This record gives sequence, structure tokens and C-alpha cells, in this order.
Amino acid sequence: MLDKDILAQVTQVFASLKQDIRFELAGDPQEAKTKEMQEFITEVASCSDRLQVKTTDMEGVSPRFSIFRSGEPTGIVFRCIPGGHEFTSLLLAVLNSDGQGKNLPDDATARRIAALKGRIQLSVFVSLECTNCPDVVQACDVMALYNPNLEVEIVDGAMNPAEAEALHVQAVPTVFANGSLLHVGRGSLGELLAKLEEKVGSEPVGGKDIEVKSDILIIGGGPAGASAAIYSARKGLDVAIVAGTVGGQVRETTGIENLISAPITTGMNLAADLQKYLDDNNVRIYDQRSVEEVDFTGEEKRVKVKGGEVFKASQVIIATGASWRKLNVPGESDYIGRGVAFCAHCDGPFYAGKDVAVVGGGNSGIEAAIDLAGICKKVTVFEFLDTLKADTVLIDKAKNIPNIEILTSMAVEAVEGDGTKLSGLLVKDRNTGESKVYPEDGVFVQIGLLPNSAIFAGQVAVTPRGEIVVDDCCRTATSGIYAAGDVTTVPYKQIVIAIGEGAKAALSAFNDRIRN
Repeated sequence: MLDKDILAQVTQVFASLKQDIRFELAGDPQEAKTKEMQEFITEVASCSDRLQVKTTDMEGVSPRFSIFRSGEPTGIVFRCIPGGHEFTSLLLAVLNSDGQGKNLPDDATARRIAALKGRIQLSVFVSLECTNCPDVVQACDVMALYNPNLEVEIVDGAMNPAEAEALHVQAVPTVFANGSLLHVGRGSLGELLAKLEEKVGSEPVGGKDIEVKSDILIIGGGPAGASAAIYSARKGLDVAIVAGTVGGQVRETTGIENLISAPITTGMNLAADLQKYLDDNNVRIYDQRSVEEVDFTGEEKRVKVKGGEVFKASQVIIATGASWRKLNVPGESDYIGRGVAFCAHCDGPFYAGKDVAVVGGGNSGIEAAIDLAGICKKVTVFEFLDTLKADTVLIDKAKNIPNIEILTSMAVEAVEGDGTKLSGLLVKDRNTGESKVYPEDGVFVQIGLLPNSAIFAGQVAVTPRGEIVVDDCCRTATSGIYAAGDVTTVPYKQIVIAIGEGAKAALSAFNDRIRN
């Protein structure tokens, strides 16, 4: 099942294991998938003397294997044969169980995980072809390792179709917590942890707040935040970054072809490059954080995050970026993950041979329509304006694809469904005033971004759209506070512009510092 080269590489990866790891496999011995899983996990276990396999025959049970460390359960269960993108998740689950993985949380994050209340059962539905799923799987695995009351099952929807259908899973990754929907789509450890804290609550973490001081604090780890941090560090300042993830929104971009000097890259590769650049410049990174309170009134600015950390600095650069905008119409929130989706690359395969809609006629919308047209029966694009906003080359390509229909001057009024899945869109023709239900199996929302600025309300000036108001030098009206990138009033939300704005904000802050 695994070729010799892969097995040789896995042998090297597991050469440093210090604890005994056991894979306990259970399943119906008559099922082909059980035999396939046993063959797969036996090959993986052959790569180290520290790895063993124990098999238990259970008639009528779909195959699964659990990871045990030194005879004790880790809480990690794979109900899939983790090939494809999830092979890395398996390797990391073993290494993390041994305490030497590269994505283990810091003390503050580990303290938050351990403080989650009660018994928690997570089920993560994945596709082995999904590039977004591994981040969510690995984040949930880590939480299981740091909270003995939390167990996570990684479920391959294709291997367990009846269960996926019963839960109306139509997008991956989809996470259920104690049987109810928790999360759909790409997510970081910090984001998933915050949702769990809201859902199940947390015990008091105890002790005093942990104070972290720096010369300058960057809030946000995307292109603007990373650029600001690097420019500040190169000026000799002590720099700290507080962020959900390094890379931010850019991690959701599969292909990037307009970043000057990099003819083609991906969001994940760019995020990895930003991480390395920050590390090389000795920037202190505090990721997986969620800001819950800010105070910019004094000379020393204060930013408090969940878990009891308080960051203090005389200057702050806000680079929190933006998130996908939602339609905010009746029914939308009810069918997220059950017909309403935001990533055509990850969730498109669920709609193969079906009719789907794309809302939004910008570059992201037309690109999504082109991608979906290759697998869907029909793609209907609804654009609110009377003309499309996408680049001409994309529009021309879409118009030449026979199963794409483009409708302009259309306003989506509601998402309709039968209570379990989406069935159509109620759309108003803005020219005639007439409303009509368009039967659809799914809708991909591509209507732009919403600034992540709510936490700063009252501390800095914002526009009615939520953009932080900045001058030509990225200064806000609040002394010592700067902002850069998609969260600001700067036009054209592009990676290359965000990088430049981050540098500008850092240079402005340094100039103000030396001039007092």
C-alpha cells in the first residue's frame, strides 16, 4: 500500500520516538475496508520498534483505530485510512503523542485547552483530497492530547457515507461537538478552541494574568502584520505578534499568481514563508490567540487575550485583515455546511453533477464558477450590480463555458431549504422588481471581505463599513496606534498592497518613536 520510499521516510521520521505507541484497530473482519486499514497501519507500524498494532474483531462495526501512548489512550481515533493529505496528520498525531511534534501549543494555549468543561466528543468529517482538512484535524488532535476529557474521531465521509448523509454533511471539514455542529471549513487551533470555549465553557484558569511586554505589538499575522513585524524587527525593536495564525486569510487562497517576484505560489506556501521570515528576524510569535479586550487610552497600550495573557507596548499596529462576508439573509446560517459554502475548491466535489449557484461577480466569484463548471451540471452566477467586477480575461472565459449562466442586477433575498439541506435561492430581479425561487443544490458565497475590526470599536475611528480610518502613513487618530492592510480604508484588498502597507505602518511607527 505504501511504497518503499515513503516507508523509508517514515522510518526516519519515527527514529526519535521515546515512548511506546500502539494502534488499536477494531472493525468487522469481513469488511474489505477493515483489511485495508489493517494492512495500512501495519505498514506504518513496521517503521519503528516503538510502534505496535493490536486488532480486535467487532462484527458490524466500521473500521477504526485509536492511538495509545505508553498503554494509555490519547483520545485520537481515525475512522479513515489516512492517506492523501491526512497522512501528515497521522504522522503528527504519533509525534505529538510522543511530545515532540512541531505544532504543539504553548503553555498559555495548553492551559485554555485543559480548562474546557466536561466530556467532549469531537467528530471531524474530512475528505482525503481536501487541503483545508489537515489543519482542523491536527488542531483537534492536539486538543485531545491536552485534555483527557476530550476525544476526537477523524471520519472520512466517503468511507462512512451513511453517517455523513444522516448528519447532512455537505462540506469538509465539518466538526461536530457532542453531536451538534461546531464548525465548517478551514479553521485554526485558536478558532476551534474559541468556539469550544463558547459552547462548553471553561473552568477558571487560575493564577495571575501573564504579562508580555514589547517595544511594539502587531495584532494579526497575515501579509500586512508579518511585513510590519519584520520591518520593525529590522529597526532593532523588540517585536511581538498576537494572531490566530501566521498567514491569516491568505491561507485560504489556493493559487496566487499576482504577487510580484513570485510568479506562482499558494496561500499555504506563502504562510510558511512568512513564518520562516518572522523566525529569522527573531519576532516573538504568539499565535492561536483570540483578543477579547483592548485599552489604547494610556501611553502603554494593553491587549488582553483569552486565557489570561496581557500584552503591553507603547505602539500597536492593527493588521487583523478581513473575513469572508456573508449574505446575511434569512436561512443562510441555517444551511452553512448543508448547502451554503464558501470554498469551491474544498466543497465543490460534494456537488458533482448538481446545480449550484455562485453569488458574486468579482474575481473570486467568477473563478469559483469556472472551477465548479468542470464538475457541476450547471452553475448560475448572481451579481448584485448591473455589470461584473471580475477581470476581463475571467469574464470572457466564463462566458465561453456552456454550463455557466451569468445573471446581473440580482439580489439574493433568502436561502430556502427543507430543514436539513438547501433547496434553492429566493432572488429579486432589481430591474423588474420580481422575485423568483431558483432551485439549487448548493450556493457558494463570494461577495468579498468584512474587516475584522469590531474589537477595536470605540478605540479607533472606523467607517460605516467597519474599516479602520488611517492617513497616508497608516496612522489612526489614536496616538500610538497604526493600522495596515485589509482592515483599513486603503483601497484594493490585495496581498501585495497589504505587504506594502505593513511596511509603511512599521516605518511610520519607528519614525514617530525616534521623533518622540
